[in-house]
Amino acid sequence: MNRHFPRSIHLACVMLLLTAPGVVAHGDPAGGTAATAAPASAAIPEADLLQPEELARTLRSSSAQKPLILQVGSRVLFEQAHIPGAEYVGAGGQDAGRQALSARVKDLKPDQLLVIYCGCCPWTKCPNIRPAYEQLHELGFTRVKVLYLADNFGTDWVDREYPVARGN
Repeated sequence: MNRHFPRSIHLACVMLLLTAPGVVAHGDPAGGTAATAAPASAAIPEADLLQPEELARTLRSSSAQKPLILQVGSRVLFEQAHIPGAEYVGAGGQDAGRQALSARVKDLKPDQLLVIYCGCCPWTKCPNIRPAYEQLHELGFTRVKVLYLADNFGTDWVDREYPVARGN
């Protein structure tokens, strides 16, 4: 278990995943059901993925254009640790989160550089990234990047000693 994310938070992510839109229960050969979700990567072009080391370099650079960074996952995870300067907007896999995302970006220009991330669970199971990404594109944003966190925020950002802020 990752030392940065207690078991209770991992369980909360699993529950969020199981209740998220797009999650479908399929029968398994043993007669039970197994939840599966369309992977975050299914709808996001590789050109829109941002590697953690690339974002960390941008944040450290005094000359690089700084994007607006929006965390589209769990508030609990955001308060525990997040990227400095990031704003929490709500879980992208929930209607309320997408509404909050829309409200946050409503006055921005469509060419504003945006970076969204979640990091609650492995990339292939994230219930938040794809809906938030699609929402921003439906709103007309043309420069949306998604921070690629293969395992989770703790493993792929915190443990690599990239910049971290804690609390709200």
